[in-house]
Order: sequence, then C-alpha cells, then structure tokens
Amino acid sequence: MTEAGMRLPAAPAREAEYGHDALVVCDNLVRIYQAEGIEVQALQGLDLLVHEGEMVALVGASGSGKSTLLQVLAGLDAPTAGRARVAGQDLADMSRSDRVRYRRHVVGFVRQQTARNLLPYLTASQVVDLPMAIAGVPRAQRRTRTAELLESVGVAHCAGRRPDQMSGGEQQRVAICVALANRPRVLLADEPTGELDSETAQEVFAALRTANHDLGATVVVVTHDAAVSGQVARTVAIRDGRTSSEVLRSGVGPGDVHAEGTAEEYAVMDRAGRVQVPREFREALALTRRVRLALTDDHVEIRSDRDEDG
Repeated sequence: MTEAGMRLPAAPAREAEYGHDALVVCDNLVRIYQAEGIEVQALQGLDLLVHEGEMVALVGASGSGKSTLLQVLAGLDAPTAGRARVAGQDLADMSRSDRVRYRRHVVGFVRQQTARNLLPYLTASQVVDLPMAIAGVPRAQRRTRTAELLESVGVAHCAGRRPDQMSGGEQQRVAICVALANRPRVLLADEPTGELDSETAQEVFAALRTANHDLGATVVVVTHDAAVSGQVARTVAIRDGRTSSEVLRSGVGPGDVHAEGTAEEYAVMDRAGRVQVPREFREALALTRRVRLALTDDHVEIRSDRDEDG
C-alpha cells in the first residue's frame, strides 16, 4: 500500500528463460574455426533443447555441424558466440579446471573410432575402472560398478580381455561402460556404429538404450545410420549449422528394439522465427530468394514470388 492507501499494480510476470527446464540448452549457438586459412562457420545460430531422460539422434550431411555440436557439448571445444549449457554448466564460461571436472563427472563421450576409446594395454575391467580411480572412488565401489556396467551391456565375458582380443562391437560396448563409469548426466556418442556391420551396430545401439532406460543417462547420439535414428523417439536434423527439422516417433520404448513407431516430421522454427524449407519443396515450387507469405485462419502459406500467370 502507498501512503495514500492506493495499491500499486503487480509487476508483470518475468518471462521464463529459454530452456530453463532442459538439461541441454543451445541458444543461438555459433562456432567458427580456421581451416587452412579459411574461416569456417560450423554452427550458425543453432537452437536445441534436450530434456532429462531423453534419447535423441542427431542426423545431417557431412559438414552440417552435428559433430562440432557434440564437441562443444562434450567440453572439448568452446562456443564462439551464443549460449550452451549442460546440467546448469555454462560451457562458454569455464576455466580449464572447470572443463576437467565437467568432462569427468557431467558428460561421457564415445567416439566413432574404437581405437580412440580404449587403451591397448588395459583390459576391459581396468579401463572401466580407470576414470573412477582418477575421480577418487573407493576400490570396492569401483569393482562393483565395473562388473555391473560390463554385465548390463553384455560384455562381462570381456572383463579380462584387451582391445585386440575383442571385436569392434565389444570394444564399443566397453567404451560405453567407460563413458558411464562416473555416472554422467549426459552420454554423447559420435557415430558409435559407423565402423560396424548392421548386426553389430544393433548390439551397440542396444547398449545405448540400456544406458538411457536402465542406467539413467540422457543420450545424444550423432548417426548416419537410419536403422539407429529410426529407433529413437526424437531425431533432430541439422543442416548448414542449424537445426532444420525434427521427427517425433510414438510407440518407441525400452522394449521396442526394432520398432520404429509412428513418425511425424516437423520443421523447426528458431527463436528469430526462421524456418528451413526443405530443398525438394523449394525446387518443386521454384522458391528462390524471395517468397510470398499469407496468413490464414490456421496456417501460413508460402508461395513463389513469380506472377500468378507464370
């Protein structure tokens, strides 16, 4: 109340911050790097939200920016501009020690090349134990966790084997165990089935499902494999450094290892109102630099700027 007894109007409600309830937030994310003296803009204002417990596939042509995005989310690369946040951690404002702690405890990372995920002189049990030992986990807890992880993804029989004594699929499943050792919130996998045949790829993908549904990790996987992207509830396509479309699938659950569910594709509108129109649509209607927009009761029309009579 004021001195005159008048009640002041309530302050307007503050608009919730973009992605306030998401585990992974990319807000107008930009990443520029130099390659052979040429400036490359790998990410061009990308927006992406991933919520706790999701399993999301990222797809796109080579050079689209999807692997660069994973490098940023893994803390291996820093954003040039925009905002990237994972589990409340601001990836654009981290010291070197912050990044070490982030990579040790918040995210796990699996690379495509099996040889880069494991150490040639350590057995499966030893390499899964290693990140926990570095983090100071007591030996008894490490032993139990290692055995549980190897068993959960079907490679308990590899406990005493070194990488050269394992198949490619077994190596990747052990690599997933290594990435999960310190119970990260997010598991990132960059083309984890890219070097594998289809049957072995299914085994590795089943391990990623286990990480998501049974071990509690939110999973973001980059893939060219349609058989993999078709088995997750949400597939995000990246084109020219931005998210361009999403496919949402119903009926895809923990037991639906080979089910693709009912899929529907959506174009993605970023926070600036930009939508990427698929190339086949542009070519079919001869959409070029300028288009005509018309607002109707329940949709927006996009038409060529050519005269109506052709």
